[in-house]
Amino acid sequence: MATLELYTKGAGVWVPDPEAVWVSATLLRDYKPGDEQLWLQLHNGNEVHYSVDSASDLPPLGNPDILEGENDLTALSFLHEPAVLHNLRVRFLDYSSIYTYCGIVLVAINPYDQLSIYGEEVIDAYSGQDMGDMEPHIFSVAEEAYCTMTREERNQSIIISGESGSGKTVSAKFTMRYFAVVGGAAQQTSVEERVLASNPIMESIGNAKTTRNDNSSRFGKYIEIGFGRKGDIIGANMRTYLLEKSRVVFQASSERNYHIFYQLCAARELPEMRSLKLEPPEYFHYTKQGGEMQIAGTDDLSDLERTRNAFTVLGVQSEQQMELFRILSAVLHLGNVNIQASGRSADRSYINADDRSLAVFSKLLGVEGSQTAHWLCSRRLAVGGEMLVKPMTGQQALEARDALAKHIYGQLFTWTVQRLNSALRSQKGKTKSFIGVLDIYGFETFDQNSFEQFCINYANEKLQQQFNRHVFHLEQEEYVREELAWNRIEFSDNQECINLIEGPLGIFDLLDEECRMPKGSDENWARKLYDQHLTSKPHPHFGKPRMTNSAFIVFHFADTVQYECGGFLDKNRDTVFEELINILKASQSELVAELFQQRGGAPSVANGSVRSGKRAAREHKLTVGFQFRQSLQMLMDTLNSTTPHYVRCIKPNDLKAAFMFDPQRTVQQLRACGVLETIRISAAGYPSRWTYEEFFSRYRLLLRGPQSQDQAQASCRQALPQLIPDTDQYCFGKTKVFFRAGQVAVLERLRSERLRVAAVTIQRHAKGWLARIRYSRILWAAATIQRYTRGALARRRALTLRYTKAAIVIQKTYRMVVVRQLFLMIRDATVTIQAFTRGTLARRRYRQLIAERAAVLLQATVRGWLARRAYRRVRAAVVFMQCCVRRKASRRELLRLKAEARSVERYRELNKGMEVKLMQLQLRVDQQARESAALRETLHAEREAASAELEALRGIVQKLENQKLEKPPPSPAVSEKEVEGRRRAEEKAAQEILRLTQEMQALQKDKENISKEKENLTAQLHEKERSQNECIQKAVLEASAALQSELEEEKMKYQGLLKELTRLEQRYDNLREMNLLTERSRGHRRTDSAQSLISEPLSPCSAPLSPQSLTPLSGSPFASAFPSPEEKRRISVTSPTPERRISVWSSETPLDQLMEKTDVAKDPAVKKKGEDLEYAYDAVRVANKFLESQLQKQQAEWKDELEDLRNQLSQKICSGSSPAKKRDLWQLLEAREFECMRLRRELKELRHTATLRHLLTQVSLSAPTTETLCAARPKPAAVAGLLECRKRDETKLLKNLITDLRSEGALALPPGLPASVIFLCVRQADSSGDQARARSLCSAALVAMKAALKKQTSDLDMTALWLKNVALLHDLLIQYSPQQCLTRQSLDSDELVSMTTDLSDLTRSLSDLCIQAYQQLLSITETQLQKLIVPALLESETIAGLSSSAAKLVISRKRAGSDPRPLGADAPTMASVLRQLGALHTALSRQALPQSLAEQAFRQMTYLICASALNNLLLRKDMCCWSRGMQIRYNLSVLEEWLRSRGLAAGGAVATLEPLIQAAQLLQVGKKTDADAQAIVLTCTALSSKQIMKILTLYTPHSDLDEKVSLNFIRTVQELVKGRSDSQPPQLLMDVRRAFPVTVPYSPPPALSADDLVIPDSLKISFLRRS
Repeated sequence: MATLELYTKGAGVWVPDPEAVWVSATLLRDYKPGDEQLWLQLHNGNEVHYSVDSASDLPPLGNPDILEGENDLTALSFLHEPAVLHNLRVRFLDYSSIYTYCGIVLVAINPYDQLSIYGEEVIDAYSGQDMGDMEPHIFSVAEEAYCTMTREERNQSIIISGESGSGKTVSAKFTMRYFAVVGGAAQQTSVEERVLASNPIMESIGNAKTTRNDNSSRFGKYIEIGFGRKGDIIGANMRTYLLEKSRVVFQASSERNYHIFYQLCAARELPEMRSLKLEPPEYFHYTKQGGEMQIAGTDDLSDLERTRNAFTVLGVQSEQQMELFRILSAVLHLGNVNIQASGRSADRSYINADDRSLAVFSKLLGVEGSQTAHWLCSRRLAVGGEMLVKPMTGQQALEARDALAKHIYGQLFTWTVQRLNSALRSQKGKTKSFIGVLDIYGFETFDQNSFEQFCINYANEKLQQQFNRHVFHLEQEEYVREELAWNRIEFSDNQECINLIEGPLGIFDLLDEECRMPKGSDENWARKLYDQHLTSKPHPHFGKPRMTNSAFIVFHFADTVQYECGGFLDKNRDTVFEELINILKASQSELVAELFQQRGGAPSVANGSVRSGKRAAREHKLTVGFQFRQSLQMLMDTLNSTTPHYVRCIKPNDLKAAFMFDPQRTVQQLRACGVLETIRISAAGYPSRWTYEEFFSRYRLLLRGPQSQDQAQASCRQALPQLIPDTDQYCFGKTKVFFRAGQVAVLERLRSERLRVAAVTIQRHAKGWLARIRYSRILWAAATIQRYTRGALARRRALTLRYTKAAIVIQKTYRMVVVRQLFLMIRDATVTIQAFTRGTLARRRYRQLIAERAAVLLQATVRGWLARRAYRRVRAAVVFMQCCVRRKASRRELLRLKAEARSVERYRELNKGMEVKLMQLQLRVDQQARESAALRETLHAEREAASAELEALRGIVQKLENQKLEKPPPSPAVSEKEVEGRRRAEEKAAQEILRLTQEMQALQKDKENISKEKENLTAQLHEKERSQNECIQKAVLEASAALQSELEEEKMKYQGLLKELTRLEQRYDNLREMNLLTERSRGHRRTDSAQSLISEPLSPCSAPLSPQSLTPLSGSPFASAFPSPEEKRRISVTSPTPERRISVWSSETPLDQLMEKTDVAKDPAVKKKGEDLEYAYDAVRVANKFLESQLQKQQAEWKDELEDLRNQLSQKICSGSSPAKKRDLWQLLEAREFECMRLRRELKELRHTATLRHLLTQVSLSAPTTETLCAARPKPAAVAGLLECRKRDETKLLKNLITDLRSEGALALPPGLPASVIFLCVRQADSSGDQARARSLCSAALVAMKAALKKQTSDLDMTALWLKNVALLHDLLIQYSPQQCLTRQSLDSDELVSMTTDLSDLTRSLSDLCIQAYQQLLSITETQLQKLIVPALLESETIAGLSSSAAKLVISRKRAGSDPRPLGADAPTMASVLRQLGALHTALSRQALPQSLAEQAFRQMTYLICASALNNLLLRKDMCCWSRGMQIRYNLSVLEEWLRSRGLAAGGAVATLEPLIQAAQLLQVGKKTDADAQAIVLTCTALSSKQIMKILTLYTPHSDLDEKVSLNFIRTVQELVKGRSDSQPPQLLMDVRRAFPVTVPYSPPPALSADDLVIPDSLKISFLRRS
């Protein structure tokens, strides 16, 4: 099938577009040969007609959707410009991936944003990995170069090119950082630090602001990083190319001069800078021409500070720095020298004698001002053997001034580079191999192109030629390796363009020839170019513009560029007169004189020439063009002798906007940097390559005949001629089958067609079977329906007859019911009417009676109400007045209480006041109760009196009535008076009764109010008491948690210090061995390198260290005055002047001063033979002393904080109300104090660091001190069951028991036997009263165990054995220590006979040794696991056939330098990982180490497994698929089951695997709907948002049944994860180097006796006696 047949309906194509360069379209009709138009539908829905004159005019075809976002452009089915541009756009905008492979080229797009993809965890993830397996990254290219160098022992080069602002410098910086980490420079040398320190310097003197970039490099550089035999960095060297010196004297609009000038102007107010007489940049002519004085977002003053610090790091002293700044300031003042014209025709010029700028220039450089002024305006000529002085015009004098300024700056730039190289030079011997990093300018084309652009584009022509030939060479090697019958691939060789530039009578030759002419000019040179390359021999790459005669055109490989001839000769000559150079040579400044001294008989000019009165015969060799060609040829020779790696940096837009893609600018750079040429060369050959197994797995359905995986090659060879008739479209190799461009798409279409035909056949048979099944079911259903229908009709007839009979019965019954219901209704109505009538009459009578009684009651009530109302009004007025007065007083009291409530003391007084108030209220209630009882008694008495009086009055009334009846009525006056008296008495009695009743009600209300107030106060008191208790408990819990977290943090820091201490000890051993070797080989004479190690001054600055890398001296306030040996070596490299070689080991060294300040005395017992050894020993002692003081200070602070907390709790508890609450709070306080005591004991064990004093030498205690100590202590008690070792046998004991113990015999010993024997011997010496010997033996055993542990750095079992012995000896010493025995006696526990010797310091040293042994144990296991994790957990096929059935469409090609992984039976599996973990578990179990320690160890191991596997997964696209997720989940389940079967899951070992488990689940779950997105966010809680998005972005389907994750779904998940509270750290990769703090548990051993020990004869310690 031909490629033309792929132009069918629905196929995707690319059509040109003026804005987007290329846009996608879909064919609406099939294309047939001969059609003149294509019917297309664009991506925006518009339909267009595309004209096609011939088959070659067809638009490029689009790639399948499955290849969208492919990380290697050469893996695309169709290789052309639109496919490359679209793939880069998708990866950059949709996937936020800035790196993409294009064969051997890494395309890097500048994101203009900070990305977290360059941390140490990323370096660890890429280190040791194959380039084809990982996601594209600059670290991957660096790793490829490093591995190829170490494996093939061949030099490498990394060529980084691109436009200004595309990120070349940043890429080179990260490349250097990667080499520093993998090369070991971060730990052993400071080369990487110095190389990085050179960046601010080179940016200051070599970078400037241009219209395209605020920090544009105006020079090229090539850095060679030298490596030793072990692959470690031992040196570096820098070469620079073509500094743009013209920028010193001229800047275009919106541009700046070099940064260093503006930095100096910004620092003009500093005291040390005032002598430079600097002004703002607007004052100087050389800095104000561009009009840009400041760059947004930059601070020139802080940049100058970084530059000065970098100079200091590189060994440039402050005096030399000021000399350099004086020269730079002099250049600025030189630009302000006012040169005036004179003479009739202005043929002369002069400078005023009082010119301020010239005076400052002369003073700064230390030259004669008058001579400088004279030779700036005159020059010397040789005429007839005589020397004449000729004045110059004003313009010539200005040009001479500018030439001098450029020359001075160029010489200063060259000196700076040489100074940097001397600081970076290797000091460890000869470099075995190197990796070069070339950071060079890319192809440039502007509106006005001059000499600089011509040289830059010439360099790019040479690099492009080298690139094309290298790519062609790689293709040729691949074809030869596969034994293909191939034809030569034609590629565009730009040799003709290079010949035009550098060949005989080329542009450079004619330019140099014109420069040698006395009156050469740019116009004459242009005419010579036209005559030579247009008229005489027309050159295809040369052209002339139509509208001008002062320009020429060169057709470069990337673009056509027009160069303006103006200024070419001056820039090529770059001459400065010899008289001015001689003036500078005679300068009083040493640096100025050094810059212009001739070296080796050659002029000191690097990029120019010196013009004297008599011309040199070979002056043309000193032109800038000639020197640039020479340096470029040297660079090309270097690159051709190395294996190159290419990085092409792309600038996506000119606005410097983050993640903004401009297709026009991108395509322009792709064409210029050679990426499309790589595509074209690859497409010209066989770009698609499949192994026979991959081809068979993918296209087996197209093959005929018997199919077997073992015969894949034969099947492919047999079937391909039938599938692709044109044999030129494919080729068979030894292991692969090769296809030309587009043939994979043809095979994919055949495969799709075969699948479609098979699907149609399956559908046909399935539909026929379904139709037959349906017909049979319909036939059966019809017969069934008929049968049921007939039955239904018969049943319907029978029902009709039944219904007729039933209707008659229903009618009869219904009529009877209706008549009966009517009768009953009439009867019920009659009864109801009667009942309602009778009830109405009765209610009417009742209401009448009620009304009469209500009238009487109403009258009585009204009269009483009137009396009560009058009383209430009076009472209300009185109460209102009382309320007003009380309210005013209450407000005053409230303001006072609010002011007092703001303090804590008031809160406490308030609690006390509440208790007092409560007691007062209680007393008040009791008093009111007593008053109420008294009132009740009074009321009762009053009532009785009133009743008696009422009875008396009634008796009187009755008596009077009787008298009235018996006697005639009295006179009216007497009768009225008696009635009036009786009425008044009744009213008085009624009022008194009413008053007493109201008083009772008021008292009752007061009682209720008081009760309510009492209840409220009681509730408030309880509430405050409860809140107070909660606050106390919360404060106690927070304090406990804070102490616990601080303890964990201190443990981690302390264990980091132990690691650093181990490193220092190793360094000490290395220094000792070095010293011994030096003394043996040199006769105890110090070498030059050793002399330089101790003879240089201190570095004035030191970089800050992270807490993880903190050394014992890094936190010291004297660290700046106490350099490390690395700093000593760095200073010796960067300070070569012999005047500063003063020994730092004299009596006035900072080390001695520091030892005096920290009270560390010289140790007379330690005698060493080398000053380096003594230095290291004293340094460690000072470090330990300082750390001990720091930890003691921290302990004191923690004690103070605990005491404050206890006081606060006591005060809060004392403010409680009830004794029961106080007891509970005191119990809680005691529990918390006990917890704090436990934490304090643990902290006490960690407060002192391990010292090297007792590890380096055995210092015996003096006899008087020992006797004094023994006399002061009680006499030891006699103990049985010990072992006695004589003094002369101690060395033999330690040698047989520890030092010479071999693994084959040691593993057969009972766990902890050596420690038990040592302890029994120590205790016997202690019980005999010889405390000095007990301490000496214990100290010697400690040193021997540490030495034995160091010898077993790779033996897991022996490390576990010594861990057990050290831990057991530590526990035994603690158990029998005097302090522990006193504690047991205070607790009334079983009494043990304690030791009298205080070995607490050795106990702490043993605790430190335990942690070191534990760390060594984990280090051994990590080393074994590191190379197994990724192959076993991610790549192994544990579930057979799961991944093989899902073959990917296109497999990326491996690089030439890739190291193939082992396959088949040699590949690591989960069994290998479990075997290593089992070895660790066996080693721990064999020595009966505590279970908690094993749980901590396996928690660290599982974290390492999870972090390494997850980091690799996040950087590998081929691993992010459904089948691989199932494989990973199965492997993790095997690991989980293994951990649970050994009881290790409880310690957090399984929990640390959760991120990897969730990542595997994320690969398996659905990724289509919104519900799937919500489920992902809810379940993936252990993954950060970046990790989730990265996995979804990398997800790649490996079968036709799967689909890629859509961008809409990714955006949905991104929005959801923004809303969740992410507890995970925001970084993408996990920190593989994270170490959990370890706690070695203390378990008191059982009683130990010599009778219980079984000592084998193989130990040869029979000389011990039992006592």
